[in-house]
Parts: sequence; structure tokens; C-alpha cells
Amino acid sequence: MGTRTVLQNTDITRALTRIAHEILEANHGASDLVLLGIPTRGAVLAERLAAILADIEPEWAADREQRLGTLDVTMHRDDLGHGIGRAPHRTTIPTSGIDGKVVVLVDDVLYSGRTVRAALDALQGIGRPRAVRLAVLVDRGHRELPIRADHVGKNLPTASDERVTLRLTETDGSDEVVIEQAEQNGQPEQAEQSETQSGGAV
Repeated sequence: MGTRTVLQNTDITRALTRIAHEILEANHGASDLVLLGIPTRGAVLAERLAAILADIEPEWAADREQRLGTLDVTMHRDDLGHGIGRAPHRTTIPTSGIDGKVVVLVDDVLYSGRTVRAALDALQGIGRPRAVRLAVLVDRGHRELPIRADHVGKNLPTASDERVTLRLTETDGSDEVVIEQAEQNGQPEQAEQSETQSGGAV
């Protein structure tokens, strides 16, 4: 299996800083802004974005804990009946709620779009935001659903038999994005991207 590193710590920090500025610009400030990270690594990225936003925008810094949460999508996925096991995570809704707010969903790697579809379904049971936007660190293409990210740290064209893995210090001990080419008996092997694998999101 061949592996190459495409993003390192400084690249990830730079990408998140740019995304934070884009979010504030698109929202015309921090008013009514809520971040919901999709576990596991999406939740970590949301926390990092929240810290960057706090450094940029005083309004966000004043009550960032009331605007940051997590959104578990496990029970809303469409592959539960296919024998793919996923441990559910905790959903934490900011104390300000999401009704009438601009909710930014934060995930790590955008692939087929099915995780985001599940997140939109999960939101329906929580409240009615004014708008929902999507921020991802990596968009690797190969979409299966008509879903597009509003804020992307890195567009990373990949082959379907490659696996994009994000590692973060908080969960994996280091910051990096790597591409792995799976091989079996000298032939490429189709690699399924899922939350059960390290750093996978779909």
C-alpha cells in the first residue's frame, strides 16, 4: 500500500484559518452563527474553528461555548442495514439552540455526500435553522448525492481506489492528511471510506 502525505500541521491550520474568515465574511459577522461538528474528527475541527473565530471576532469570543456543538448522524445513515457498524456519539446542541440561526456543519473529508445527507436529516429533529452551510477540510470528489461544500480547506482530486485519511493531534497524536493506495496481489483494491476507518468521512 503506497502512502503519501498531502497536508501537514501548518497546512491544516492555514486551511482552517481561511475557512474561519470565509464563514465570517459569508455571514457578515458572527451574529446568529452556530457550529456543529460531525464526530469524530469533524467535531475536533469545529472546536479548532471556534478557537480561530474567537481570535478574530469579539462577539464570537464572548459566547462561543453557547454556539458550538456536535451532531451525531449515526442513526440517520443509509448504510445501517449493510452490516457496517458505527458507534453512536453524543449530540450536543448549543444552549442558544439552532432555531433561526445560521448553522455551519463541520466535517473532515467530503466524499460521497451521504454523511452530510444524514446530518441534514438529523437536524430536522432538533430545530429549524435559518440556513445550513457546510465546511470541510478536504473535498476528495466522487460525489454520489447533489451536495456541495460552501467552505473547503483543500480540494483533493483522488482515484476511487484511494483512501484519504485525516489524522488530528487530539485523536491520533499528529496532524496530517494522507492518501493511501490500496493494493492486493499487485492489483488496486477498492477502498471504502467510512467513519469506522481512521479519519474517514463520506
